[in-house]
Amino acid sequence: MKDCIFCKIIEGTIPTTKIYEDDRVLAFKDISPLAPIHYLFIPKKHTASLCDVSPSEMDTVKELYAAVMDVVRKEGLDKRGFRTVINTGEMGGQAVPHVHLHLLGGKQLSASFA
Repeated sequence: MKDCIFCKIIEGTIPTTKIYEDDRVLAFKDISPLAPIHYLFIPKKHTASLCDVSPSEMDTVKELYAAVMDVVRKEGLDKRGFRTVINTGEMGGQAVPHVHLHLLGGKQLSASFA
C-alpha cells in the first residue's frame, strides 16, 4: 500500500534495524520500545488488520509466530519468558493499519493489559 509506513520499511525507503527477514516476514526494533526487547513482526504482503486475514491466508499468522519463535530462541527468551500481542483496530490499540505482531521481553512484564 502506497502510504503504509510498514510497506515503506519493507521497500527499504524507511530505514529500520532489522532483526529477522525471510521471503514473507520482516521483523525490526520498535521505535518506541515498551521493554528492553520490543520487536515488530510484519507480513511482507500488506493486510490492514487481523480481521482482514481471510481463512485461506491464515498461514500469514503462522509465519509471524514461526519467525517470533526463531528470534525468541536466539535471544534466549524461551527460557525467561516473553509476550506477543497483535493489536487489532482502533479500540484494540492498532496504530498502523498493517497487521503486526509485537514481541516484548527482557524484563518482568506486568500481568495488566489496561
